[in-house]
Amino acid sequence: MEVRMIADGLVRFDGKGPKLIGGRRVADGKVVFPMPEGHSAKSFEEIILPDHGTLWSYTIQRFPPKPPYRGREPFEPYAVGYVELPETVIVESRIEIDDFSKLRIGMPMTLTLEKFREEEGEGAIHTYAFRPADEGAHS
Repeated sequence: MEVRMIADGLVRFDGKGPKLIGGRRVADGKVVFPMPEGHSAKSFEEIILPDHGTLWSYTIQRFPPKPPYRGREPFEPYAVGYVELPETVIVESRIEIDDFSKLRIGMPMTLTLEKFREEEGEGAIHTYAFRPADEGAHS
């Protein structure tokens, strides 16, 4: 099954699920997400980022972002936050959760995919997201 993503080059799929594609700057080892494109990419080597981390910060988006935002209709509030991936980078992401009151800074998170919107005649467009994980899910 092919999954259509909101942008190319964000995610790679393997037998264990989606993985974010980052870049490590050759000169100093700094890790970034997403992997740079075009001329900037020459200074980076592609790396696969950890699929788990901890919630570093978050907020609830309770009103539609300004255009050109094209998300789900009708708009529903969603959590967005920063997830710290071990020894690499902090990633901004949607947070998949039904009860916003359960979010806690420092809680373990795991990578997932989330349907972002439907394109008429083309089906679902997905984005990466993180969701709360069980404490013992990753060692």
